Amino acid sequence: MTDQTTPPGGGDQPQTPPTRRSLRRSAMPPATSIATTTRPPGRPPAETSARGRVIALRPVRSLAVLTVVTGLIATFALPAYAAWQPANLEIPTLQQVASEDAQSLIVASDATGTQLTRESYAATTQAEIDQKKAAEAAAERARASAQVASVPFDYSIVPQGSGAVRWPVGGPFTVTDRFGARGGAHMGTDMIAAGGTPVYASVDGVVRISQDSYGGYGVTVVVESVLNGQQVSTVYPHMQTGSRQVAAGQTVTAGQLVGLVGSTGRSTANHLHFEVYLDGTAVDSLAWLEANAG
Repeated sequence: MTDQTTPPGGGDQPQTPPTRRSLRRSAMPPATSIATTTRPPGRPPAETSARGRVIALRPVRSLAVLTVVTGLIATFALPAYAAWQPANLEIPTLQQVASEDAQSLIVASDATGTQLTRESYAATTQAEIDQKKAAEAAAERARASAQVASVPFDYSIVPQGSGAVRWPVGGPFTVTDRFGARGGAHMGTDMIAAGGTPVYASVDGVVRISQDSYGGYGVTVVVESVLNGQQVSTVYPHMQTGSRQVAAGQTVTAGQLVGLVGSTGRSTANHLHFEVYLDGTAVDSLAWLEANAG
């Protein structure tokens, strides 16, 4: 019998292929080569890698950051600390600071307190306010009328006409719209005259109406008379506010002053709208004056 011997590492056993790690290890120089490397005498040690340089700069960077943080703390903390005061510190008032030079004045008074009651006040209604405004407006119109009435007229003159009938306007006037104008709706004669011109009663009679606001006629006087057995009504509208010289129920004579020419009511200019009614029927007042006053 023959003995068979298997050579070490040989035979039919498969061999393991080399790995990358084993190849890198085999390519690296022996460790002793670095350890045994010597540098020439008299030369300073040099940085051997970039990592070494970074490690050398870290203490310097840390010192710079610490310096910046310290500066910020000093900037914000010191003013806040200086502004802080203990909570129990009493702040002096202006009176306490100036107490040494302060002056005082004491004024005695005889006034005594008054107890207010619910009846000590009053409320103004809207109607009272409107009434007050209307009174003020009327007073203003009266003042304006008084100024206009300052036109120099001789109120003692006798208006033209016969003894029984007189012209109602005591000064120059111009006739504009006559009886029957405006489509028959105009019942009188418009006599344009200066504001403040005297207005006289045309005939003797009794005042039936004397009002400051007689509808669209404004300040108006109406006189009822009997002439030659006929009932005669004469109307004197649009006169100045506050110029009426007669009252209702008063007896007047022809040529007596009853007011002043104005422009109140539905009017656009100073004038007298003179109307005449015979037995209740409106007639041409200008023709009636021309026939009776001469």
